Amino acid sequence: MLKIEVTFATPQLQKTIAIEVDENTTIIDAIAQSGIQQFFPEYELLNLAVGVFGKRIYDPQSYQIKAGDRIEIYRPLVQTPNQKRLERAKTR
Repeated sequence: MLKIEVTFATPQLQKTIAIEVDENTTIIDAIAQSGIQQFFPEYELLNLAVGVFGKRIYDPQSYQIKAGDRIEIYRPLVQTPNQKRLERAKTR
């Protein structure tokens, strides 16, 4: 069994769940097993971008979990950083 964490955050709620998974578990399987979806019913967590320790994983279905991995689920951006900078520049 491998000890890992699954984490997701919104401005209102941050949740990190520590779980144990089998060695052949993928990221998608780990997210489903963690039960984190129940805390964020407004998001389809299995369909969002994911990473491990801040490094984006583009194929979560084939990534094999390693002991100590921290799976991060990323919220979709409302605006890109460039759009935010343009808006700030307009208000100045």
